[in-house]
Amino acid sequence: MIIRSRAPLRLGLAGGGTDVSPYSDIYGGAVLNATISMYAYATIEPRDDEKIIFNSIDRAKRIECESKKRLEIDGKLDLLKGVYNRIVKDFVERPLSFKLTTYVDAPPGSGLGSSSTLVVAVIGAFAEWLNLPLGEYDIAHLAYEIERKDLGMAGGKQDQYAATFGGFNFMEFYDNDKVIVNPLRIRLEIINELQFNLLLYYTGTSRLSSKIIESQVRNVHGRKKKSIEAMHRLKEQAVKMKEAILKGDLDEIGEILEFGWKYKKQMAKGITNPVIDEIYEAAKSAGATGGKVSGAGGGGFMMFYCPRNTRYSVIKELQKFGGEFRRFQFTKYGLETWKI
Repeated sequence: MIIRSRAPLRLGLAGGGTDVSPYSDIYGGAVLNATISMYAYATIEPRDDEKIIFNSIDRAKRIECESKKRLEIDGKLDLLKGVYNRIVKDFVERPLSFKLTTYVDAPPGSGLGSSSTLVVAVIGAFAEWLNLPLGEYDIAHLAYEIERKDLGMAGGKQDQYAATFGGFNFMEFYDNDKVIVNPLRIRLEIINELQFNLLLYYTGTSRLSSKIIESQVRNVHGRKKKSIEAMHRLKEQAVKMKEAILKGDLDEIGEILEFGWKYKKQMAKGITNPVIDEIYEAAKSAGATGGKVSGAGGGGFMMFYCPRNTRYSVIKELQKFGGEFRRFQFTKYGLETWKI
């Protein structure tokens, strides 16, 4: 028997950063995101030799160890070990023997939520294998706890819920890790036009998002007025973006992205740099009406809104920076699991 799963990566369209504690705990956060046709994959092959094998193909890392109830968190494929430890602790209470193979369509630090999406995919594979009674909210919350609490990794809450639920979602974040996912019903022609007008550009560099997020957290703890006010404005941006997309006011999308980018740069140091600024201005000069860095910032993917047929001139202009454009489609579904 082979157990497989896949979970989609996401584009953060508005409100990113307001899902990070302690801001979301104190003020409440709001994010609009949408999943795309890039995925994290997980395959479990049960074994009976009391061995565990982790094989991360995209990262070219492989670990083999004895099967036991808890694996050491030592910096080597800790996301996979963290999921295993929690599954054993919470559900089966006995060692398992298997081979787990994973692959992610985007590199770590790309800004598309790859780490959290991988955790969701791996949880989904275990849930399918072991017939665990986990709903969508359960899986997303468990993924969040494994990353943020068990492994102590800095970050927000949106990625786990986006990967689990899929589609376009307006998400609200509150104290005590309360999350409300509001799926949006968007007309097909609006989705198609958004897909045509949004360019996804990989800068060719990844970044350590935890450093940026830690700076953001310090600013909230330290009551840095400029940073907190910027997060308030980004929460407003999420509401504006939701309304514009639902109403089909697509000419406003670029302006709303521009509004958000202005304030996102004020949240913490490291979100932008001279190269990112140059790419952004080049895209604007070629016809883009707005854009942003995906995820925490500092590198990875950038997204630009190019109305009418300006996408072609923007593509031509950005070719000189040596990055690459990634084709994508918006997806309707989140985590999927199956057995062979």
